[in-house]
Amino acid sequence: MGPLRASSSNPRYFADACGDAVYLTGSHTHLSFKDGGERPPGISPLDYDKYLDLLEANNHNFMRMWSGWELTIFDPQPWKRTGPGIAQDGRPKFDLTQLDETYFERLRARVLAARERKIYVSVMLFEGWLLRFIPHSAAQHPFHPANNINGIDADTNRDGAIIEAHTLNTAAVTAIQEAYVRKIVDTLNDLDNVLYEVANESAFPGSVKWQYHVINFIKKYEATKPRQHPVGITSAGFSSSYDDLAELLNSPADWISPGRPISLAYDYLEDPPPADGTKVIISDSDHLASELKTPSWIWKSMTRGLNPIFMDAYPPLDSLGSGDVTAIRKNMGYARTYAEKLDLLSMMPRADLASTRYMLANPGVEYLVYQPGSGSFTANLQNGRYQYEWFDPTTGSIAEAGSLSAPGGNVSFSPPFSRSAVLYIKSDPRAKPSRSQR
Repeated sequence: MGPLRASSSNPRYFADACGDAVYLTGSHTHLSFKDGGERPPGISPLDYDKYLDLLEANNHNFMRMWSGWELTIFDPQPWKRTGPGIAQDGRPKFDLTQLDETYFERLRARVLAARERKIYVSVMLFEGWLLRFIPHSAAQHPFHPANNINGIDADTNRDGAIIEAHTLNTAAVTAIQEAYVRKIVDTLNDLDNVLYEVANESAFPGSVKWQYHVINFIKKYEATKPRQHPVGITSAGFSSSYDDLAELLNSPADWISPGRPISLAYDYLEDPPPADGTKVIISDSDHLASELKTPSWIWKSMTRGLNPIFMDAYPPLDSLGSGDVTAIRKNMGYARTYAEKLDLLSMMPRADLASTRYMLANPGVEYLVYQPGSGSFTANLQNGRYQYEWFDPTTGSIAEAGSLSAPGGNVSFSPPFSRSAVLYIKSDPRAKPSRSQR
């Protein structure tokens, strides 16, 4: 399966150990790793095997492992609770010099279980959203002096929040974080289905230097190991008024997940910018919207050279959306099926070749066009004979297939159904070249 590398021929996508394209897509859930937290009464821990069944049934090959610990409302934690003394949650205080094998054993077991299903796992190292938005997050953090025996205090400005934990302000805090990251790498280095994610939605711009440090730390440490894995960085999300895209693109990360700033200078939800290959882009609905109502975003993202993933409403996850979640799950799998039909590493986003503006193309060889609305559209094809098929994302079925001759230039197409449509066109290997092709 890997470890994955950005393809040298088309760095919009990862490639596996054989150099073949790997299009990543899948659902993820907050409780894929952690137990506890502020959840409604009666909600039981996630059945991890059933969650993997869901991914496999929908042809998903990617998940975010929400292993970012941060607050003491979640278990397991990376450090032992040895005391002496009682933390603010009524349990023994942490000794931040002693790592707890329970955390790392669960992490390895869950990554291994995903590998058995051929699912890639992005291991989340830290969690930033909680530090930004949970009231009095400092009091619930292992790095608060009331919660550890080591005198560690990351709340350097004493404001009750602890976003400073994701800075380089305190050398002792950074050293503890580095020891934790080393242990993660030691635990998972031999596995081929691993990616790393520095943190979920840390505050920008304050965390940028810290996140770059973590990326470089992982890369330097893994350079001493048999395997090296991709490292990613994610946006502060749609809740942020700060445009952090430049920090993502200029980072030392291998992959990024952009956000949707309030300014809407760009919009990875409604009209995703085409990927240019600067980074592999894993476009995550978690950073784009509080709810996702239709699968259209999946096909728009795919035809712009992105790898879309979905923040799922899978129980006992928070119910984030009221849209047709089943259709979204299925369409991610449908899109992956087409990604694997294509010679993906030869495909480029070519909005200029389709009136819908959503196309992946290797001109003269293969085209994938998405019509987000309904009705006819044009696609600019090179001279030749082609096979085509119409795919209906609503029913998940091929509605029509056939062949056509293109003289070169715009060709009009009308879907055989009145809703969004996917058109796949491929050169006909049986056709003799015309004079203009010889």
